[in-house]
Amino acid sequence: MSRPLSVRQFLERSGESLILHDLNDGVGLDRIISNADISSPGLALAGYVDRFVAERLQVLGETEITYLFSLSEAERERIATKFFSFQIPAVIVTKNQNPPKELKAAAAAAGIPLLRTELKTAEFYRRIKPVLESEFAETTTLHGSLADVFGVGLFFTGQSGIGKSECVLDLVERGHRLVADDLVIATRRGNDVLIGRGHDLQRHHMEIRGVGLIDVPSIFGVRAVRQQKRIEVVVRLEEWDQNAVVERTGLDTQFTTMLGVQIPIITVPLNPGKNITVIAEVIALNHLLRYSGINTAEAFNERLIGRMRQAAAGNVRQYLQEDDE
Repeated sequence: MSRPLSVRQFLERSGESLILHDLNDGVGLDRIISNADISSPGLALAGYVDRFVAERLQVLGETEITYLFSLSEAERERIATKFFSFQIPAVIVTKNQNPPKELKAAAAAAGIPLLRTELKTAEFYRRIKPVLESEFAETTTLHGSLADVFGVGLFFTGQSGIGKSECVLDLVERGHRLVADDLVIATRRGNDVLIGRGHDLQRHHMEIRGVGLIDVPSIFGVRAVRQQKRIEVVVRLEEWDQNAVVERTGLDTQFTTMLGVQIPIITVPLNPGKNITVIAEVIALNHLLRYSGINTAEAFNERLIGRMRQAAAGNVRQYLQEDDE
């Protein structure tokens, strides 16, 4: 679930990248931004407020500011007072424009933050949209380890002590990259993208039983880690059970759902001597093949069916040739 975001937190996190400045000396900075949508309130300033969505951040571009300055002071004061009577989280003026004094006074009186950016309106929209989408994206925590293997995000899961961290450590030693160990923070982006990252306190540390905590970038170098990665395949490690039903061909792809996103899941039974690291690399490479349109299992199955059809047709012809009746 997304966390509440105050205007103060928004400024602290994104004020520099969006070149934002507070015009009213801290007024209303504790107000809450409740969603990722933003609006240009042109019609609301002109008097039509029936469909005005006040809970969004409101952006005043050159058109809105020019319109306000075209009015008399009394009219500007009336419009500003009515505009700020709504529960607006904050108002942002673009292109480094100076808003009318009536607008500043009405915002201060209503306790609503009035911000300004040097960016042009179109550029500001382009920059702020991914920022707000990231802030309000659905988030959950997962128990497991996430690694970047040949550019594919493999999320290893399984019961405690099964060997998830040891597997990822071996992958790192082979030149792959650690994203997070033990605790993975997963965030949904768009409709079908799940991004995983580690907790800020983790700092790419791993716990190896019998050894303790290790600092991966200090031991293997900064190229052995990355800050975040899309979760593309879930690898579930399980203890070997000879009675368990295990996928043998790869034709029936299994999926799991995380934050509403379907992700392929592969169950790998572990027994002594099995090289899980090489298997993980093969899983990643096989995923890349499927992504490029090559499905090894389906191609083999089609060849097998084709050979069976040829054999069946040959048997029919031979039967007809040998039938003397």
